[in-house]
Amino acid sequence: MAKEKQIAIKEAEITNNCPECFNQQLKLTFYQKHTFNPFFHRTTDVVTHEIKCKKCYSIIYPVNWTDDIERVFDYYNKLVKPDQPAVRFTTLFFFLLILFLGLVAAGFYLKMEGII
Repeated sequence: MAKEKQIAIKEAEITNNCPECFNQQLKLTFYQKHTFNPFFHRTTDVVTHEIKCKKCYSIIYPVNWTDDIERVFDYYNKLVKPDQPAVRFTTLFFFLLILFLGLVAAGFYLKMEGII
């Protein structure tokens, strides 16, 4: 079963007013989706974001954004450099691949010798 994780790639403290409590401590976080399973780790190109107030702990959705929050978000969105989408195979994958190739080679050898 594959596990999905949102790994933070950029965090920024912004001083815009919270639409809920009017506090000036907001945290903007960008996440990139990573998928893990026993055979490989995949980095996807899916990037999400979240703005959270540090006082009332409410998530500020784009519907509630002010013009100032939008400008700051656009600025930080340009600065985000996500990891390249990639697939990294695990040691288990390579072990099973070598075992399978060895079994196929042994079977082919035995077939050529006429033992099977």
